[in-house]
Amino acid sequence: MANTTVTKDEVAELADLACIALSEAEISQLAEDLTAIAEAIDSVAAAVEGDTPQTGLPIPLTNVMRPDVIGGTIDREVLLAQAPAASEGMFEVPRILEED
Repeated sequence: MANTTVTKDEVAELADLACIALSEAEISQLAEDLTAIAEAIDSVAAAVEGDTPQTGLPIPLTNVMRPDVIGGTIDREVLLAQAPAASEGMFEVPRILEED
């Protein structure tokens, strides 16, 4: 098991490197909190056997693919006939930008 104690000096050094101003009370509290977190991580690591494979997900994922099948298409003229305005085989839309 690794050393799980985080000292006040380590917290103060990290705070200094990160340019974070901490009071003595904050440094003490952070040292206690980080020690508790490190102990929790060590207890989980100790529960796992050495030959257990690491995984990010408990259930393996597989990519589900469907066949790429060409389906029916809609005739362009049928679509354009339903549009409020069409010209040269394209939809016409109102201008939204002014030209200089």
